[in-house]
Amino acid sequence: MNLPGNRHMFTIYDWFGYELPVKDRYKLIKEAGFDGVLMWWSDGFGRGDYRNGPQIARDAGLFIENIHTPIQYENNLWLDNLDGEALTDIYLQCVADCAEIEIPTMVVHLPNENHPYNVLGLDRVMRIAEKAEQLGVNVAMENLWNFTNLSYVLQQVDSLRIGFCYDSGHHYRHYPSDDLLTMYGSRLMALHLHDNNGSYAQHGLPFDGTIDWSTTMKKIAETNYSGATAIEAMTWDYENLSAEEFLHKAFERAKRLEALR
Repeated sequence: MNLPGNRHMFTIYDWFGYELPVKDRYKLIKEAGFDGVLMWWSDGFGRGDYRNGPQIARDAGLFIENIHTPIQYENNLWLDNLDGEALTDIYLQCVADCAEIEIPTMVVHLPNENHPYNVLGLDRVMRIAEKAEQLGVNVAMENLWNFTNLSYVLQQVDSLRIGFCYDSGHHYRHYPSDDLLTMYGSRLMALHLHDNNGSYAQHGLPFDGTIDWSTTMKKIAETNYSGATAIEAMTWDYENLSAEEFLHKAFERAKRLEALR
């Protein structure tokens, strides 16, 4: 899926750690060299003001590559009850939000392997796809411990607006022997690049773990994906660094990744 060119651009997940006022956060991200952000789209984790984020980011000179939809209820999508309907409504609202605020893509976690797909859930994804097609928004399904459900949805939903968010850290943590980029690279709509080290075996800075980045970036290049090199590292294992130091290190790693692409 060849998205309009943000190639040779660099983005980072906006809530990477550190208690900082939002305005300062985006200023530091811009000063470190990043062109844009991946934005958390929920009031979970203390983000009560998330709806003000896009304007603050744009004022700082950053573009918004995508939003990450809420994850607190991600396993409810297949449920035949009000919780399942409520989550569907949240995703439909996120599609509308993206269209209104002019954000091209939203990232979704499908239910995990303990929650097998069903016809009702597929019907809900179809509804989300229909709205995404009407409003011109990409819905990128992220790989976590959910490969069965992810494969099912990508195989069943033949929509140009339903695609794949490739997460490198989750890939090597959960399904290291499956070649996800060859399987679903043609549907690639978003990247989450981080290494498989650290206290959670994920969300480390690239080149700090064991992922073979040369191979990973070549596979991404082979998909013809033209989006930004997007870092989703967290500060969990870098507490000795200031926010500025962490961001500058993240930007250096992003440039190294881009060079391999």
